[in-house]
Amino acid sequence: MSWLGAGIGAGIGAMIGGPIGAGIGGWLGHSMSKAYTHVTHSAQMGGAELSGMSKQEAQSIFFVALFSMLAKMAKADGRVTSEEADLINHLARTQIEMDAEDRKAAAVIFKNALDDEYTIYDYARQYRQIAGHAPQMCEMVYRLLFSVAYADGELHAAEDAILMEIPSHLGLDQSHYQILKEEFHGQHADISESYKILGCEPDSSDSEVKRAYRKLCMDYHPDKIAAKGLPDGFMQFAEQQMHLINDAYKTIMDQRKK
Repeated sequence: MSWLGAGIGAGIGAMIGGPIGAGIGGWLGHSMSKAYTHVTHSAQMGGAELSGMSKQEAQSIFFVALFSMLAKMAKADGRVTSEEADLINHLARTQIEMDAEDRKAAAVIFKNALDDEYTIYDYARQYRQIAGHAPQMCEMVYRLLFSVAYADGELHAAEDAILMEIPSHLGLDQSHYQILKEEFHGQHADISESYKILGCEPDSSDSEVKRAYRKLCMDYHPDKIAAKGLPDGFMQFAEQQMHLINDAYKTIMDQRKK
């Protein structure tokens, strides 16, 4: 098993606790999940971080958080549509390149999250604390939530409300909401949003803008993303983020030449 199996076991779930630990426990089975109920606040107290875990453990936690939040988003308007289910299955098969056993595990995690006691914000807050040193991972989760919300070609009010609120729970700047919403509508970011993407201000010097741009390019380099626990199949999403970064930099520099 490539991402959720012998390398995880009860230990990591017990260490992180909370909704993600319960998600791991729910997949492993009821007999193991009992162990997690005694430590549900450990991760919320900052006890576990991806930096202290193996790549396999980091990937496993990412997937449990991801498929649980995808379930919450898919059900936000009251039901999981066929378009949403097809998108998530396509994601698992082609983008993440999961084998049959992994997809079965993901399906169990997804199904359990549909009706568990936690909210999407509970998952987001805990994942933010675990992956706090890797904001790129939280950005990937947020982008995929947008994908599911737009899967049926319509952004429902309940979905939009989640997309608007969840950046603060994931530790992302609120500007991500408008930037991604315009991207999914097929629009380009304006100059003010371009500065937000790079983390700069209109009065930043050219050298400061260039320095911020280069730092983001390094942060989204495939090797660095992989080292933080993102599987190889997810590099496409890093490339999409790089497209936004490049577009923002070009928009700013073109405007400054006028």
